[in-house]
Amino acid sequence: MRLVEDGAYRFRIEPSGAMRVPGVVFASRDLLTTADQAVDQVANVAALPGVVDASYAMPDIHWGYGFAIGGVAATDPRDGGVVSPGGVGFDISCGVRLMAADIGEAELRPVLEDVMDGLDPAIPRGMGRGAVWHLPGRRELTGILTGGSRYAVEQGHGDERDLLRCEDAGAVADADPGQVSERAVERGAQQVGSLGSGNHFLEVQQVAEVYDADAAEAFGLRPGQICVMIHCGSRGLGHQICTDHVRAMEKAMPRHGIEVPDRQLACAPVDSPEGRSYLGAMAAAANYGRANRQLLAQATREVFRRVAGARLDLVYDVSHNLAKMEDHRVDGERRRVCVHRKGATRALPPGHPELPPDLRETGQPVLIPGTMGTSSYVLAGVPDGPAFHSTCHGAGRAQSRHQAARGVSGKQLRAEMERGGIAVRASSWRGLAEETPDAYKDVSAVVEASEGAGLCRKVARLTPVGVVKG
Repeated sequence: MRLVEDGAYRFRIEPSGAMRVPGVVFASRDLLTTADQAVDQVANVAALPGVVDASYAMPDIHWGYGFAIGGVAATDPRDGGVVSPGGVGFDISCGVRLMAADIGEAELRPVLEDVMDGLDPAIPRGMGRGAVWHLPGRRELTGILTGGSRYAVEQGHGDERDLLRCEDAGAVADADPGQVSERAVERGAQQVGSLGSGNHFLEVQQVAEVYDADAAEAFGLRPGQICVMIHCGSRGLGHQICTDHVRAMEKAMPRHGIEVPDRQLACAPVDSPEGRSYLGAMAAAANYGRANRQLLAQATREVFRRVAGARLDLVYDVSHNLAKMEDHRVDGERRRVCVHRKGATRALPPGHPELPPDLRETGQPVLIPGTMGTSSYVLAGVPDGPAFHSTCHGAGRAQSRHQAARGVSGKQLRAEMERGGIAVRASSWRGLAEETPDAYKDVSAVVEASEGAGLCRKVARLTPVGVVKG
């Protein structure tokens, strides 16, 4: 696809063929060097029925299932707009939770190894089963699917602040557990409170740099402070829901007269039975993801309390794989649209009514994990942010997992990180090697492009002290 530079960190794909709207990619030229296939996917998304404004991609763009990872697109149900599971991804409500401790790096360092030794068994992870919360029955799982973090807190796993500082106050509305298959239930029942594998992690960090002192204070962050960042999603339950509903939509598209340029963009009208079924199941998976991070947060708090005598308070919890019905101005009028964010984070601006009162003046916290051994960032939403108030979600892969594992061994990578003062607890050497920092884009360059494109602003930079790896 031909990209035309269209402003600072902004490239445009003019509509052609089946495209109904242009494509817009926010990036630098350097960040685009590994994005060829993904740029084609941006153009394919621009052909979806009912798509409005543009098909967007964030600076961490890379190839994904149907949609590029880093893709954002909105559709209008009044114009036959569709919902596509490929625009959310298999790990529904994968997201990031950040907690801030009441101690600094100097206070943690003497007990760091003890803390990491405590986290190692307390945080279930890897491909198989294992969970913080072993559910006694289907009733409790239904509570999670409908109530998310709120249900977990009601059952004693957290406090009210956890809900005030969580996107959607901890639970997505309109969840429909009846649209979740028995196979999805089976896969999720034994995994509530677990990291999983791949790029999921728990990282102990310190605040290395503050760019916006007022916002950092509102978020509860200060220089030198210890934080914990958790990155995970809806595990096998979310994956199965995506699989089930992609298959259903593939069968339904001919009945709705829908053709797409890539079968991985299987979709159905938002207001159709298939569309409503998927949105209900997706919301249930999103609530599972929120509860999953809530349980992991509680397990982490207990280790910090017991070993370091420290308290952890929630800064924010936000997802980066969701489709949501939102109100946005499109072509000069307010419209209710279905916004797909896949590997992209909502970044609400200052004054937005969905923000908790203590964050309303600053804008929404946006949590951007880096890669092992590199920085992570805390950003904030800005007024008039483009792409339906969206921004990046991480560094973005530049190599496949197979390529990454060929370049370094897990043991070698751990030794390098520990020489740099980062304690490592991994579930497998292969999994560790697959997530080497060399496999990812430069997260600082991604954040620079995001801020330069007007998608967000920097608040703080965090650096790793210890990593628990899935």
